[in-house]
Amino acid sequence: MAFVAYPVAFGAWLGSSPHLYEELFEDPIYQRTVVNTILYVGIGVNLKMFGALLLSGFFMRRSWWTPGLLLVFVLPWAMPALPSFISIHWMLNGQWGLINNFLWNVFDFDGPGWIETSRGLSLGSVIWSHIWKWMPFWTVILLAGRMAIPTELYEAAEVDGATGVRRFAHVTFPLLANLYLVCTLLSTIFTLGDFNSVFFVSGGGPALSTHVLATLGIRNAFDVARPDLGVAAVLTALPLMIPLVLILMRKLRTTEVAL
Repeated sequence: MAFVAYPVAFGAWLGSSPHLYEELFEDPIYQRTVVNTILYVGIGVNLKMFGALLLSGFFMRRSWWTPGLLLVFVLPWAMPALPSFISIHWMLNGQWGLINNFLWNVFDFDGPGWIETSRGLSLGSVIWSHIWKWMPFWTVILLAGRMAIPTELYEAAEVDGATGVRRFAHVTFPLLANLYLVCTLLSTIFTLGDFNSVFFVSGGGPALSTHVLATLGIRNAFDVARPDLGVAAVLTALPLMIPLVLILMRKLRTTEVAL
């Protein structure tokens, strides 16, 4: 218990001074970071979960090549995060990266500096990297949920004339809705605390314009040597994190009672 309580209590004490938050809120880098965090979480989570829902239906196909394709699709998630994101960082390099070299050699097109020149391109590259890394995981979870739906329900729906989109709307999604919501809540909580994508792909650049709260906390604590300011930056995510955790616990409790 002490190994859990002490770090939490020490961190809360370290970031407890009101002057830290006054300093943070007046910092234009922090203000931009809050916007980045909202975009990173909002766009990343929704695109990731919606794509996972669609792909879980695709991998329900009964074809001989489906298991092999699913194995290849899951590889980005199975790979360690550090080499994956470092590889993406060098692929996106505007001068000698793989993507711009491909565009130049094949289409005679000089690609942009994906992570060096534009905040929009850099943040978009980070979000894409996060989705690429984590969509396979949630796809497998939703695929397992689809496979747990009794086939008798689909057969009955087919008899009633419900096929394709209607079958998904009236059978699949109502039965997957609770799982989808729980996965979305979990993904939001994980993404709020994620720093790997930003730290290793863009490094918060260009000019500190793509930091999220997690990476800004690391920067303030280590690069600026202000651990109290770093903890304060991370703690400002609590007003969003705590309600998400409470909603998740309530949903899990409701599911347990239903079972």
